[in-house]
Amino acid sequence: MTTTRVPSASRAHSGENGSVSTSPFPLTRRGRGYAPADVDAFLRDARSAYDLDPSAEPILTSEDIRRVSFPLVRKGYSTSHVDAALERLEDAFALRERERSLDTVGRRRWLAETRETAQVLLNRLSRPTGERFTRAGRLTQGYRVEDVDALAARLVAYFETGAAVDVDTVRTAVFRAERGGYAEEQVDRVLDAVVDVMLAVR
Repeated sequence: MTTTRVPSASRAHSGENGSVSTSPFPLTRRGRGYAPADVDAFLRDARSAYDLDPSAEPILTSEDIRRVSFPLVRKGYSTSHVDAALERLEDAFALRERERSLDTVGRRRWLAETRETAQVLLNRLSRPTGERFTRAGRLTQGYRVEDVDALAARLVAYFETGAAVDVDTVRTAVFRAERGGYAEEQVDRVLDAVVDVMLAVR
């Protein structure tokens, strides 16, 4: 069985004065970090969800993990450390979901469904420059078209020729904002689906 790499609460980190902290993540010395109580609660829930019988209906999915957000507070957990842990956790849940799908529908059907999803995504991403997604309102902030189209072109190459694109490139993609840009929600949904396919075929 695949095991998660959820950080243990007993893992130690150096404190500000060289002391040892038993926090699962380093605390920020300057600026803000993720609220520790919220992160700890989510990781407890994730661990419990992962420990359920793999054949049971999941109560937490890789998509839920990808979309989770935490309040920012002073002396919070280091965002980079938490984000890295969440990415590992998402990978573990995605693998579990793939295994569950294979057991449920069989490998041939699962591959066919994955290819079908990939083709739908490719059709979207292959649209002409500036027309790949719905535009936000003229006075509404959206994702900068140039930035999104650049990533879309890389993903087209990934799907068509197997060009190297790491899943983290998609998962952590950041776009500049512009008025009348691409609608953020639609772009996010498509990129989430791309991540699902990339994790499924790893």
